[in-house]
Amino acid sequence: MQLEEREKLEQEIRELCGRGELAGAVERALEGYGQEIMRLMASVLHDYERSRDAFSLFSENLLRGLSGFRWESSFRTWAYRLARNACYQVMHAPAGREQPVSMSALPDEAMKPRSETRPWQRTSVKERFRALRESLDPQERMLLLLRVDQRLSWEEVARVMSEGEEDLTDAALKRKAAALRQQFQRIKTHLRSLAEEEGLIASGDSTTHV
Repeated sequence: MQLEEREKLEQEIRELCGRGELAGAVERALEGYGQEIMRLMASVLHDYERSRDAFSLFSENLLRGLSGFRWESSFRTWAYRLARNACYQVMHAPAGREQPVSMSALPDEAMKPRSETRPWQRTSVKERFRALRESLDPQERMLLLLRVDQRLSWEEVARVMSEGEEDLTDAALKRKAAALRQQFQRIKTHLRSLAEEEGLIASGDSTTHV
């Protein structure tokens, strides 16, 4: 989604909230951001059913929490934080959680299962790099996805990755962003080492592949 389109979407959601049309705002948000959030969840969870459950939980929390959202960040950043929390809740929840919302709210294209071919059996270099990323733990994958794929600013990433419900002070937000930048550099170094071991890049190659 282009920046201009995203700004228009943010404005539409905010105007609906301003008129008290919270259900309409949620519907518009899912329509605009649903697929990218579902792709994020699928990449983090690596499980079709758990991704569906996480998206369902995300939709619940979006509807419940929207009236209290204070617009101190973009709606998209707040939605990604809810999505992250939903992923982690599902990862630590017992199997078999009942689906609380209609599956018609889920983005069909993003929900289609991918090929069953194991990542390490894919032959293209691009797929092999992707497989290296998928070998990371969920929190590391989430950090890469937010920063590299979704291109969130470091402060936006810090808001999404923060723990608890309290908003961060400006100073705390900057500290969190700095810590995440350092973690990001460590992940890149780790991935580069793995890529060298796999023969995907030459030793000492400074090209970044994340």
